[in-house]
Amino acid sequence: MTMLQTVRDHLAAAPHRSLFLAGALQGVLTVLWWIFDLTGRYGIAGSMTAWSIVPTWAHAFLMIYGFFPFFIFGFLFTTYPNWMNGEKVKPQEYIATCALMAAGVVLFYAGLLTHKVISITGVELMLAGWSIAVYVLFRILLTTPAQDKRHAQVASVGLLMGWLGVAAYLVWLVTDSAVVLNFARHAGIWFFLLPIVLTVSHRMIPFFSSRVLDNYEMVRPFWMLWLMLACIAAHGCLQWMELTTYLWIVDFPLAGCALYLSYRWGFMRSFQVSLLAVLHVSFAWFGIAMLLYTVQSLVYFASGSLLFGLAPLHAIGIGFFSGMILAMASRVTLGHSGRPLELDRITWLLFLGFQATAVIRILADLIPAIAPMFYVLAALVWLTCFGLWAVKFAPIYWRARVDGKAG
Repeated sequence: MTMLQTVRDHLAAAPHRSLFLAGALQGVLTVLWWIFDLTGRYGIAGSMTAWSIVPTWAHAFLMIYGFFPFFIFGFLFTTYPNWMNGEKVKPQEYIATCALMAAGVVLFYAGLLTHKVISITGVELMLAGWSIAVYVLFRILLTTPAQDKRHAQVASVGLLMGWLGVAAYLVWLVTDSAVVLNFARHAGIWFFLLPIVLTVSHRMIPFFSSRVLDNYEMVRPFWMLWLMLACIAAHGCLQWMELTTYLWIVDFPLAGCALYLSYRWGFMRSFQVSLLAVLHVSFAWFGIAMLLYTVQSLVYFASGSLLFGLAPLHAIGIGFFSGMILAMASRVTLGHSGRPLELDRITWLLFLGFQATAVIRILADLIPAIAPMFYVLAALVWLTCFGLWAVKFAPIYWRARVDGKAG
């Protein structure tokens, strides 16, 4: 057997392998592209480049729909059968999902440099890969015996909304309709990513905590999850309709619930185990972000001024989403490669670097005078930390498990 065949077989041995590898590569590429654009745009290095798509909306698409989904599908392809005792996802299904989405991302970049039509083709391929994933996960959801499927049901609805968001972005590329672009932007955060990451947190953080902390009371109130999901959906709708004045009505209870869960899930105790602490720290950013949204909406209600700019969005996007992806991907990678479930010092430091990225990016919104330099600095810190994480973890995906087991 040749080395190439061996690598191919290892990548196909489990759902997370190819998808996490593609996500790791895309995480590096998308921020490299963004740094190139920012430094040229602000005259820091090079010159401004003409792209076929407005760079702000290309950046948003690449992060929301072209980076996080690789990790989300890799995680859910692994956990759905475990959560519901369903059939395993077939190799041809998760390989097809990964191949189509990765090819779509490559064409999207090529189109940015050349012609929008190529980017449109790329988004069509991504949508095809996404369609396979949605079909497979819904099949598992609907064909497994009756049991508690609440977390999977919410995640499935979130995936469907994400599919609609990609489809809306595709329509925008073809028609330039501002209405569908706004839907794609807000659906990606509030109808796709946030419901899924919150729901996975609700299921997994208390479970993981109960496994390693002594005398741990597992708190998992479903009424609070439903309340939070309702507030998230309402926030998304209000933002889509540009009714910023009224966001505080739903953001305040959302912040209260998130901070309460951080406390009840044992935020301070989590630091006894670093692999657990990264989950708790990431989730704490959710409560902080919603507090920022609440204050900003109240100030806007009183004065018409957007006090924090995009700071709340980046608290969610970098602090919560990126941090949780890094935490969950590290855990899944270690556990499913036969390695001890322990976070070494280097990975812990890289995770702390992610926290610095969030703080730097938030400061850029709070202090306009330093914004351009801090935009680039935040991207550089993110790229350094994620790039080093990718260098450390990516080779695991094309190698055999260290314990000799299959998968």
